[in-house]
Amino acid sequence: QVQLVESGGGLVQPGGSLRLSCAASGFTFSLYAMAWYRQAPGKERELVASITSTGGRTNYADSVKGRFTISRDNAKNTMYLQMNSLKPEDTAVYYCNAVHRIVASVGYWGQGTQVTVSS
Repeated sequence: QVQLVESGGGLVQPGGSLRLSCAASGFTFSLYAMAWYRQAPGKERELVASITSTGGRTNYADSVKGRFTISRDNAKNTMYLQMNSLKPEDTAVYYCNAVHRIVASVGYWGQGTQVTVSS
């Protein structure tokens, strides 16, 4: 059974930090590129950051460059998103996504974790 389980969300003050985790199971994690998406109320889901299957390349949305860092540990089947200098506009549900590195039509989503940035 394929599972992507996000954790680490919560309420944080502006300027604070959070670290999200995405634990994968039921598929060969190292064969999949991974990404974090987010969706704020009333807005479309947007790509936050992505990382290749080996972790060799990363990509970030302009809005989070310099503040967020995506990483993965293939030995632990886990992906991370370190979020620093958080802003109220970062408030959203954050989703974990996996896409097969060759067959792009094969992919999975997690259930999401809420991040709220507010004083």
